[in-house]
Amino acid sequence: MTTAQTLALDLPDGRVLDVQVSGPDDGIPFIWHHGTPGCSYQPANKTKVLAERGLRYVSYSRAGAAGSTRNKGRSVADVAADMAAIADHLGAERFLTGGGSGGGPHALATGAGLPDRVLAVLAVCCVQPFVAQPDFLDGMGADNVEEFTLALQGEEALLPFLEKDREGIITGDAATVVKTLDSLLPEVDRKVLTSEVGEDLLANLKGGVEELYGWLDDDLAFTRHWGFELDDLAVPTYLWQGSEDLMVPFHHGQWLAEHIPGVVPHLEQGEGHLSIVVASFEAMIDELLPHLPR
Repeated sequence: MTTAQTLALDLPDGRVLDVQVSGPDDGIPFIWHHGTPGCSYQPANKTKVLAERGLRYVSYSRAGAAGSTRNKGRSVADVAADMAAIADHLGAERFLTGGGSGGGPHALATGAGLPDRVLAVLAVCCVQPFVAQPDFLDGMGADNVEEFTLALQGEEALLPFLEKDREGIITGDAATVVKTLDSLLPEVDRKVLTSEVGEDLLANLKGGVEELYGWLDDDLAFTRHWGFELDDLAVPTYLWQGSEDLMVPFHHGQWLAEHIPGVVPHLEQGEGHLSIVVASFEAMIDELLPHLPR
């Protein structure tokens, strides 16, 4: 049987998490960590690919994004407890997890924090740690450089910047969003945003900026220690990164490929931040399937 659910999941600490579940009820969950900003919205292409493979598609809005209670001061590592709560609610002892962009570190944190439950991790266009990495901003578009520079100054400095960008995203069509994110979009990503797939990407972005604290707290968490070490990762991990990415530059993927134990890297030439998922999501998921219990 296949059902789609929207859950306001009560967490052990009193917070609520917005969760979406679709696909076969008896499928192994694939929990997806959205980018920054983002939300629990499930795009058609991911829904189709996961259902065809018998996986249960689980998405959520990170703490502070629309529908999910803020967890002020959270670290990246704190997400693992929320993912354990989702899996417990679904009655799933084991699950797959993956994340794109700002969701990448959260996917890695889930694997590191729940090694007995996570079957495999997929990290797409994932930022490298900020702490002790002086080249973190090298190659990023101007908007991201400004955003992270403000994040280092704290919440009061960063919030007005996010509010300004929010207006261009939440009220705009694809052309407006391309203009708002101008410095972050190579040509290959602009084409994706103005395609059919672009409507789903825009829906995720718009949902992600309804409430700004998810976005804000992600940025603040990225500029601090993640709360776990990459050496803690003891589950199979797969990394994908595009050479044309201006949101998360190629060298981030190269660095992670050298520092995640046993990682299988896919450093793709010619792909951007958005286009790589459109081009390769099926291949990304197929690479995880051998880790499912027989």
